[in-house]
Parts: sequence; structure tokens; C-alpha cells
Amino acid sequence: MTQRNKPRDAAVFGIDIGKNTVHVVGLDGTGAPIQRATFRRDTLLQFFERAARTVIGMEACPGSQWLARKLKAFGHTVRIVPAKFVKPYVKSNKNDIIDAEAIAEAVTRPTMRFVEIRSPEQVDLQALHRVRDRLVAQRTRVICQMRAFCLEYGIAMHQGAGKFKADLPRVVADKENDLSPAMRRLLTELFDDVKNLEGRIKEVTGEIEDVAAADDTARRLMTVPGIGPLAATALLAAAGRGLQFRKARDMAAWIGLVPREYSTGGKTTLLGISKRGSSYLRRLLIHGARSCLLHLDRSRDRLGSWIDGLQSRMHNNKATVALAAKMARFAWVVITKPGATYERRGPVAA
Repeated sequence: MTQRNKPRDAAVFGIDIGKNTVHVVGLDGTGAPIQRATFRRDTLLQFFERAARTVIGMEACPGSQWLARKLKAFGHTVRIVPAKFVKPYVKSNKNDIIDAEAIAEAVTRPTMRFVEIRSPEQVDLQALHRVRDRLVAQRTRVICQMRAFCLEYGIAMHQGAGKFKADLPRVVADKENDLSPAMRRLLTELFDDVKNLEGRIKEVTGEIEDVAAADDTARRLMTVPGIGPLAATALLAAAGRGLQFRKARDMAAWIGLVPREYSTGGKTTLLGISKRGSSYLRRLLIHGARSCLLHLDRSRDRLGSWIDGLQSRMHNNKATVALAAKMARFAWVVITKPGATYERRGPVAA
């Protein structure tokens, strides 16, 4: 390590993580830069192991969680900032050193919001969800492609994976339709691809369900109407202990289920939901809410009267999203309160 790259007593360091090199900027107590350095990945940890314990900031990106855990083990205070919150602090032209300086400045702001440092178990669980989501998307793409091929020969297949899988063998075996021999062979091969994908989806789903069955918090989350093993484990992987949220509404806003506000000049304007955060997690909660609207026994759960009131004054889709937001609030309580579960109470008598 050169003399230029020896650690100085900085009040805060900002790290811009690259694929092969990492740029570091140190600020003193007044916010003035006192050190700028570039490291290879294998020498970065040596630098911070020797540095005085201080605050270190970095953008949320691939690799930031691993590096945060390593630096935290050295005794540093590590803060991960969403990239969109760093952008206002980038001055003039953009390069890696300027980005690192902007990160260091952003983490010192008292109102800044940070990303929770996830455990390896959370990262593994989130990886399972992402793999499953990719496999489901691949299955949908293959089925849509097969339906398009059939339309080229005047055969309109039913929408939906279930009906399509039931009808395709009959269509391929029907010698009276206009399918060519080459297309019949291709559709048979693509159908094998669909079955292979479904096998992989079943395997990954089984792994996720095993995690949900073994985790106490996940089991308690599944007492909330509309939350099953997938949504419960996705919440745990993304939100962890939920302590980064001051209240339940903050978690619903983080998922993107609350109205987007655009107010100015004393005039309050609320738009549709913000759709911030994880679209995957939001989709699971909305699907769960839609299932809850259809199957919840409203005569035995006081949530039923609340749902009835929603549906009487707004479109069913709006009621679904509102229920999903309420489910997210319930989930925050269950995650943050040890032993808490959802209690199914009957409607209050008039």
C-alpha cells in the first residue's frame, strides 16, 4: 500500500464500487475532502482494516451487502444509500471519484434514508425468489410463443397456462388441422421445455415453502389473510426485522402501495400508487389481496365489513390495492413485535 493510499483519520468515507476497482473519498468533520484513493478489490479490505473506526457509506448495488458486512465486522458504521438519493449530491461532471465524494456527503445528512444490511440468509432467500420469478417469466414467454405459432396456422388456443397445457397435445395430435410436420415437431419440443420449467419451478417453490415452515416469523406472517409462504418469505428477505421503518405505513409506502403525492401552492394532489420499491413483492401482496377478496369469509372476520365498505364506494381494483396496503401494515406489526399474530375476530355488533 503506497503512502498516498494509507488511511487517514476521516470523519466519513464514501465508496464507489466498481467491477474491478473501488474508489474511496474521505471527508473531515467539516465535510472537506482530505483523501482520494483507488483500490483493487483485494486491497480495499486491507485499507479499512487499518483505518480508524468511522462511518462508511456506499450506494446500494450488487456487492454492497457483502462489503457492508465485511466492514461492519471491522467495527465501522456502514450505511448503504439508494442511488437515487445520492444523485443530487453529484456536482458538475460525473466520474468515479466525484461519485464517491457525493456518497460520503449524502450519508452525513440527518434526514437521509438507508438500506438495511441484509444477512446471508436473507440474500439466499431473496435469490430463491428471483430465480423462481425468472423461471415463471420464461414459462410465460414460451407459452406465448407457442400460441403465436399456432395462430400462424389458424389455431386459436385458450388463454391461461392450464387450459393451454391441456389443449396442446390434442392440437398437435389432430391430423386434420393445418399444422405442418415441422411445426408439430417444434411445438412438441417447446412443450417439453415448458414441462422442464415447471419442474424447476416446483423444486424452487418447495425450497421456499420449507424455509417458511421452519421460520417462526414466516409462520406468524402466514396468519395474515392473503399472505402465504411466498409472500411471507419475500417480506422477510426484503424487509428483514423491519426496524428501518418507524411505523407500519412507512413499510406500505416502501413497497409502493400508497398514493403518489404531487402537491404545490397549498393544493394537495394525490395520484395513483407510487409503485416504488420491489415490483415483485408488491405483485405478491396484490395477488394475495385479490385472493382474499374472493375467498375471505367476511361473516367471521371483522376485516370483511371493511372490505364491503371499500367495494361499495370504489372500483374493485382500488379495493384490492387498499387491502394489499393494509396487509403490509399487518405484516410490519407481525415482523417487529415478537410473538404477534393476526387474530381473526368477528365483526363488531351494531
